[in-house]
Order: sequence, then structure tokens, then C-alpha cells
Amino acid sequence: MKSTILIVDDEPVARQTLSDILKLEGYNVVAVANGQAAIEYIRTHPLDLMVVDLRMNGMDGLEVIQVVNQISPDTEIILLTAHGSTETAIQALRLRIHDYLLKPAMPPQIIASIKKGLARRTARVNARGSTELSAGEEGQSEYKFKDGMTVDLSRRVIRQKKKEVHLTPAEGRLLRVLLENPNKVFSHRDLVLLVQGYDTSQQEAPEVLRPLVSRLRHKLEEFPELMKRISSVRGTGYIYEAEG
Repeated sequence: MKSTILIVDDEPVARQTLSDILKLEGYNVVAVANGQAAIEYIRTHPLDLMVVDLRMNGMDGLEVIQVVNQISPDTEIILLTAHGSTETAIQALRLRIHDYLLKPAMPPQIIASIKKGLARRTARVNARGSTELSAGEEGQSEYKFKDGMTVDLSRRVIRQKKKEVHLTPAEGRLLRVLLENPNKVFSHRDLVLLVQGYDTSQQEAPEVLRPLVSRLRHKLEEFPELMKRISSVRGTGYIYEAEG
């Protein structure tokens, strides 16, 4: 199935040129002239990726991105601007866009960014579907340990004798990823994708993940046997070391 790409740009020539290029690449392309039209389209149509200009009349690109992140969080976003600045780049990264390109961006650069964004979207959706499937599979939700501890991922509960700790959905997803992949090192970026469902940069990923890991470890202090098996790999990510 062809991927659908939305172009949002108030410059008619830029909008038409990019539309023609992407159609030649085999994509379904929709082009609109302002942010409001983009929002109206996305509310009623599935969308794989959006290319949006920063400066437009009415809603600017950052305002459009904020709304799209709410109503269509699986849509990848590329921000195009002729007015690049460090402040704008930081704002864009905080909104978790896929890429930030300066105009005039060359067609090969845009096409390469789009292909990468679509690949990440597919990986994220597939990873989430795999996690949801495994959560419902018989025999995949409960882990028992030699010290009598039980981790019930379907109910997000860890028990040992009279001790019982409940996990949030995000904490449960993080613990599931680690338990289901013993002795595998996951990067911070991989874990954000698998647990939170969106892609982020290598620089930003540790900051996104750190509060979640901290909360999970605080709860695991009640269960030292499990706590000691979840280790930080310096500069890389985390690993669950299985029982010998």
C-alpha cells in the first residue's frame, strides 16, 4: 500500500514542486496551503507523514505540529524552514518531529528523510503491535523467580510473600521489553520507541527515558533480586541479565 504524505506550505510553487517530486516517487500526495486545512484533513484521513513549512499565514508550522501530535501521534513530521535558528530547532525537537530541514532543501535530501521517517513509523507501529500481541498471549504474562517473587505483567503487579507493588502502564511496558529479551542491550532510543511509542534523537532519548527508569527502580527496591538484574550500560542503554 502506498504511503500518504501531506504537504503544508503557503507558497504555491514550493507546494506544487514538492508534490510533483513525491508523486514521481510513488507516494500518495495531498497538498494544502495552510495549517487549518492540514488539521481538517488529518482529523478525517489516515496519514503516514507530513511535510510542513515553519512560517505560514495563520497557524505556523509549530502550532500545526502540536495539534497533529495530539490527533495523529503515529504521523511522522518533517519541518521545512527558510528561517532556521537554534531556538526553532530546539522547539521542534521538543515536539518530537522526525526531521528539521532548511530551505532550499534538495530533492534527494527530502526523499531520503521521508524514506527514513516512514521506515521509523513502520518499525514503531510494528513494535507496538508485537508488544500488545504478546501481552495477550497465554503464558507470556507471568514470570516466576527462584526467591518466590512473581511478576504478573497482565495485571502489572510484582508480588513476593506479603509484598505487592503495582506498576503504571509505561513501567509495565518497560519491564516487559526487558524481561522478554534477556541479556539483550537496548539503547535509550530503542526503549523510548518500544515503550513510549515514538522516535526521538540519540541525544534526547536518555532524558526522556530517565524519569521512567527512575520510577521503576524505586518500586523495584522492594525486590532486590529483580533490581540487581536490570543494569545500565554506560553510554548505551539498559539490559536485563537473566538468572543463571
